[in-house]
Amino acid sequence: MPAIVIVGAQWGDEGKGKATDLLGSRVDYVVKPNGGNNAGHTVVVGGEKFELKLLPAGILSPNATPVIGNGVVVNLEALFHEIEGLQARGADTSKLRISANAHLVAPYHQTMDKVTERFLGKRAIGTTGRGIGPTYMDKVGRLGIRVQDIFDESILRQKIEGALRQKNELLVKLYNRRAITVDEIAEYFLSFAEQLRPMVVDSTILLNDALDRGEVVLMEGGQATYLDVDHGTYPFVTSSNPTAGGASVGSGIGPTRITRSIGIIKAYTTRVGAGPFPTELFDEWGERLQTVGGEFGVNTGRPRRCGWYDAVMARYATRINGFTDYFLTKLDVLTGIERIPVCVAYDVDGVRHDQMPMTQTEFHHAKPVFEYLPGWTEDISGARSLEDLPPNARNYVLTLEQMSGTRFSAVGVGPGRDQVIQIRDLID
Repeated sequence: MPAIVIVGAQWGDEGKGKATDLLGSRVDYVVKPNGGNNAGHTVVVGGEKFELKLLPAGILSPNATPVIGNGVVVNLEALFHEIEGLQARGADTSKLRISANAHLVAPYHQTMDKVTERFLGKRAIGTTGRGIGPTYMDKVGRLGIRVQDIFDESILRQKIEGALRQKNELLVKLYNRRAITVDEIAEYFLSFAEQLRPMVVDSTILLNDALDRGEVVLMEGGQATYLDVDHGTYPFVTSSNPTAGGASVGSGIGPTRITRSIGIIKAYTTRVGAGPFPTELFDEWGERLQTVGGEFGVNTGRPRRCGWYDAVMARYATRINGFTDYFLTKLDVLTGIERIPVCVAYDVDGVRHDQMPMTQTEFHHAKPVFEYLPGWTEDISGARSLEDLPPNARNYVLTLEQMSGTRFSAVGVGPGRDQVIQIRDLID
């Protein structure tokens, strides 16, 4: 049976939670393979909005077991705050499982994140300040603390001591902050141990055994393709690999077991934080997309930068992730625009690029080459098939499909979980 990957095809915030929620009733496990509580999902169930940060969106699907995979960095305080918030609203979180190999965000990671961003000044990356980057740095530098470590106090203290030896030198001598003690960090982590213990599993065994039994596993990527540390708009990226290949690593599911790679892409483009953005709008159209689309960060409340659909980006994302399908979201936000620009290529110093430029310098200088598609004024929120869409809206979808490198199998026409046009089945 299939392992399915859902990946954002832009800079995040494309509506991955909606796609996961749509499929959640038909899958057995929903896995978050990367990122941390810096990557949120918004899911609307029965008219009620749920903002999920660290938990997989599948936690709201009664038939699915939600799993936090080994590639995630976990802030335990944020995790239990989110669990308690869902429980207070009647959600069942009892099936949540967490990989023993997932790394933990320590308080000193958050401190390092904030002081280093300030230290960078105008060269700041635009992080959320939640310690995600420093945690991944420690993971790669072999100074990390994993979930399993908090069940062995001796090992935990040794690892904290090793990490703080370096951190305190930087905090005290470079950033003029106080030194952090081993005791305060150990006590912080140990306070969560008993509450966490029932949730911790060997997630690779759990998930591969499920596939062997013929069950369906859905991997729900955080962030998105253009935030990938290898394939994104470096250095304005996250610290993990939120692409389809990264989902395999972050879940422990081998790549040969993945049968569908589904890209989630907005009918326009947004990004949060610094970095190049060829189709970005600085006028009333950008404000309109931001307001009508509700483009404000789930975690930070920061307004998202908005721009028109970029087919060059879509083609690159298709190639990098091997997308078999696209789920186009927020088509309804474009209702009422008379002519809708779509970026079909870039002009870089007088040279046309139909594919992503090779270098950071070229991408920074890329200017969009637009084609204009006729818009529509009709309310499309009730459409449940392509035939229900007004002709211009249907033409917009089909034209983007031709430009983007793979088939469009679903279209979102509103925030509700049922406001979806399913063109093709995303599982079978």
